Amino acid sequence: MKAKKFLYSQKTAPYVFVLPFILSFIIFWVYPLISAIVMSFQNIGAITVQWVGFKNYAKLLKDSVFHIALANSFEYMLFTCLLLIPFPMLFAVLMDSNLVKAKGVWKAVLYIPALTSVVISGTLFRLMFSEYKTGQMNVLMTQLGLQTVKWLKIKWTSEIALLLLCCWRWTGVNMLYFLSGLKSIDKELYESAEMDGASGWSKFRYITLPLIRPTTIYVLTISIYAGLAMFLESFMLWAGNSSPNNIGLTIVGYLYKRGIEKDQMGYACAVGVVLMVIGLIINFIQLYLNGSFKKEEK
Repeated sequence: MKAKKFLYSQKTAPYVFVLPFILSFIIFWVYPLISAIVMSFQNIGAITVQWVGFKNYAKLLKDSVFHIALANSFEYMLFTCLLLIPFPMLFAVLMDSNLVKAKGVWKAVLYIPALTSVVISGTLFRLMFSEYKTGQMNVLMTQLGLQTVKWLKIKWTSEIALLLLCCWRWTGVNMLYFLSGLKSIDKELYESAEMDGASGWSKFRYITLPLIRPTTIYVLTISIYAGLAMFLESFMLWAGNSSPNNIGLTIVGYLYKRGIEKDQMGYACAVGVVLMVIGLIINFIQLYLNGSFKKEEK
């Protein structure tokens, strides 16, 4: 009876309901994070563990392959943010207007790629951008009277393939985020603007953009994280973690190569910690610039 009263108590019930989340957060996030930070200062072998201090981080400063992976991840993050914010926003505005018919069908068509496995998506795009004449992109190039291209062996063409894969998968998801933001805008604001003779661009600029700003900040935040953490798309596009001259190698891919393929877990953890710090710094800067830390005036 005492246990029952304890569980049904108004003071203890909230903690009981929150406890599963707290436990999972500690076990699956806090503990692995602390372990990774500790391991980044160690040299972990098959049997022995040796404390090496900042040796792994000093090695990163001179690691040219890590620098290539870092540059690739930054480029990918930048281009995905430039593509996966304005275009999904535009599609969401169109879906929210009266210009598009059969909205449910278009939403489903744009969202279906997100439900497709990354393994399947990467394999399909690898076949599409094959260097052979039978690849769909080279078939198109031949029909246009152009020469075939070794898409995944050239830096800029491989970036096109990777970005197309990313946009194909995530445009629909970001569009739904923006649609949810648009649904929270009072339609009377648009009606008042129309009565004042405002154009479509004016309504978008002075009503839509300011009022979906929280949604935009959220999409930007997750896009930065997703761009820096991208791995499986690149891994599947090149059928492994070894692209020509490391043109497709990302930070997470390099972490996988060092930790899993070469069994250097201490060094891999150092790569992971650096990635986490970089992601936090970038997101804190953009959140600060967007005014997310400012107190609202009452």
